[in-house]
Amino acid sequence: MKKIYTDGACKKNPGKGGWAYLILDASNNELGDGSGSNPSTTNNRMEMTAVIEGLKKTEVGEVIEIYSDSAYVVNCFKDNWIAGWKNRGWKNSKRQPVENRELWEEMDSLVEERSVLFFKVKAHLKETHSDYDPYNDKVDNMADMSARNA
Repeated sequence: MKKIYTDGACKKNPGKGGWAYLILDASNNELGDGSGSNPSTTNNRMEMTAVIEGLKKTEVGEVIEIYSDSAYVVNCFKDNWIAGWKNRGWKNSKRQPVENRELWEEMDSLVEERSVLFFKVKAHLKETHSDYDPYNDKVDNMADMSARNA
């Protein structure tokens, strides 16, 4: 089992963006990380890209836990929005085209090849807060730095 912490950042929305992931083993030993940027993007696209790039570093069939502060990403899979979108021909509940479809399709393909659970974490907490998560803090800083350098 592996854990992947992910985050995306955008200096303006849309604007310069960055993404980051951190991969841990079951004992929270760091196995690797990655980050990148885009000079013109949205925060949601960066959140999604972080998950996609992290999953690409895992093997087909692996058990993966994704930790993200993005309700957009987490709820899509926890609440199974994606199944409804696919059943409606990639239309949302309002019968409008799903935004970022190409990223959702790529993420869905990677998720289907693995056993993936999604967990929502609280973002931007102080170290003294009871829900503070140092791994979320690390990917937040990495994504922010990438966005600044985009």
